[in-house]
Amino acid sequence: MAHVVRAAAVQAEPRWLDLDAGVEQMISYIADAAARGVQLVAFPETFIPGYPWWIWLDAPAMGMQFVPRYAENSMTRDGEHMRRIAAAAGQHGVHVLFGFSERAGGSLYTSQALISDAGRVISVRRKLKPTHVERSVFGEGDGSDLQVHDTALGRVGALNCWEHFQPLTKYAMFSMNEQIHVGAWPSFSLYRGAARALGPETNTASSLIYAVEGQTFVVAPCAVVGEAGQDLYCDTEVKCQLLQRGGGFARIFGPEGSPLGEDLAETEEGMVIADLDFSMIAIAKSAADPVGHYSRPDVMRLLINRAPNPVVVDGAFPTMPAFVDAEELEPAE
Repeated sequence: MAHVVRAAAVQAEPRWLDLDAGVEQMISYIADAAARGVQLVAFPETFIPGYPWWIWLDAPAMGMQFVPRYAENSMTRDGEHMRRIAAAAGQHGVHVLFGFSERAGGSLYTSQALISDAGRVISVRRKLKPTHVERSVFGEGDGSDLQVHDTALGRVGALNCWEHFQPLTKYAMFSMNEQIHVGAWPSFSLYRGAARALGPETNTASSLIYAVEGQTFVVAPCAVVGEAGQDLYCDTEVKCQLLQRGGGFARIFGPEGSPLGEDLAETEEGMVIADLDFSMIAIAKSAADPVGHYSRPDVMRLLINRAPNPVVVDGAFPTMPAFVDAEELEPAE
């Protein structure tokens, strides 16, 4: 396992509702990251084909105009576009973790894929619970989407956006000995000043708290809304006031809460890059390990159903899966 890992959090405007252009943009960032010695590059939530901002700006009926195009430009987890991204990761020798709208049958999911530096798709996971109006677009994941994976860089996991506000979800991730966490965000450009829960102060703080609570490095990519995004989604002045330009707050935090790398201006596109020194994990863990010496399982324990939850099961009807203690979980393959 590497003792120091160079990681990058991408801060960029997506190629809105254009799958092919989005893949090309991502491949370009992978090449750029490799040229800078980056070993893990992380992309924002639903970076392909961009976050569906219409859901926050108008009534559901008005947003239906975007639905066919959004679905058409969403990725499958095993199709041509995934193969192209994986090939780029292998060509440049970089681990890649990116967010995308996953198309599966007639449904869409907020998903994240982890690809190795050899170009192998290690995993695809889905957001457990879409947030608020996201439920008008995306379905939800299940217990099998709580994943932390052994890689050549260390144990890597990921969550999307307000999954970082779910205490039990976080504790489940901590219990799997996560060392690098990718916390992906869609941008903090909505309702600025009116709803602090949607703004950069609260959400950046949740990335910081995740690092401190879990004693893990947090790489937090964050998208940007620019002129293209406003042109697409804002057909009135009121909508332009709601969905403002900027919102890029990509950050990297150390396991004891230290800010790492050089932050970008919120309208700037690029990467926040930092060297993650794993010796800092041991120092942070020595102070407080909530799933180890700083726990009280005799008082409080977490139960998790890790089983997949398919809607159709062939053959004999299975027995209901047993809930297991978090500390009994086997590490993900």
